[in-house]
Amino acid sequence: MSSAMDSAVRLTALLPPGLREFHGPAEITAAFTRWFGEVDDFELAEGEVDRVGPRLHLRWRARVRAERLGEGWFAVEQQAYVDDDADGQFTRMVLLCSGYCPESGAR
Repeated sequence: MSSAMDSAVRLTALLPPGLREFHGPAEITAAFTRWFGEVDDFELAEGEVDRVGPRLHLRWRARVRAERLGEGWFAVEQQAYVDDDADGQFTRMVLLCSGYCPESGAR
C-alpha cells in the first residue's frame, strides 16, 4: 500500500471517534493495518474505483470478525477521495468510515 503513496502524503479521516490526521506512508499504512490487519476473518464484500473530476474515488465494504469487536461478523464501509500526482502517487487522501457495524442489526 505504501508504494502507491508520495512521501509527503496526508490522510484526513472521519472515523467514529472523530477526525484524525495521518502523515506519510508509514503512518497511513499503520492505520490501515490497525483497522484491518488484526482480524480473525476478512471478506471484501464490495469495492469500487472511479474518478470524480481529477480525484480518485475509492469505496470498499468489508465483513470482518475479530475478538476485539465482539462475537459475530461486522460490516465496515469506507469511502476515500484521493489526489494523485502525474506519476499516480497518492498525495492527499480524505476518508469517511462507517465504523464496525454488527451484521445482526443489534445496536
